[in-house]
Amino acid sequence: MSTSFTTDPTEIHTRRLVLRTWTSADLTAVRTGARRPGWAADFPAAGDREIAEVLVEASAGPDRSGHRIVTERLSGAAIGSIGLFRSPDDGVLELGYGIVPSYRGRGYATEAATALAAHAFTAPGVHTVSASVDLANPASVRVLEKAGFARFRIAGAQAEFRLTRR
Repeated sequence: MSTSFTTDPTEIHTRRLVLRTWTSADLTAVRTGARRPGWAADFPAAGDREIAEVLVEASAGPDRSGHRIVTERLSGAAIGSIGLFRSPDDGVLELGYGIVPSYRGRGYATEAATALAAHAFTAPGVHTVSASVDLANPASVRVLEKAGFARFRIAGAQAEFRLTRR
């Protein structure tokens, strides 16, 4: 992972979700283990804690990060996170995502991945969004396939999927 992708606006709305940038209070709470009002009981997950550390260590700050908290519109609950990183390849952004177990199986990861990938293509010079998944995780493979990503390459137990601007 290298430089985070900067996105604007601070919120992306889908039919059922809001993808909002991390606030300083979110980052502090995740790093210290504090609970914030409105978080799902199992949020943050391990991946969310890793992202919070990366954002703080990179001094990306919540406003300049390509990472967002996934919030369910109906309940307002924070249910996961999703983000974009620049890869070493020019014009390619890497997508990462995770939804907490209590909210999986509802299509939220696909909805969030579709929205953030579409938003990524609004940035100048971005032509591809890439995501790597463990082939032993068929649910994540299905998320990418449903979001329109195609298998690009397989290396051992990992598969890279890509979505290219039409």
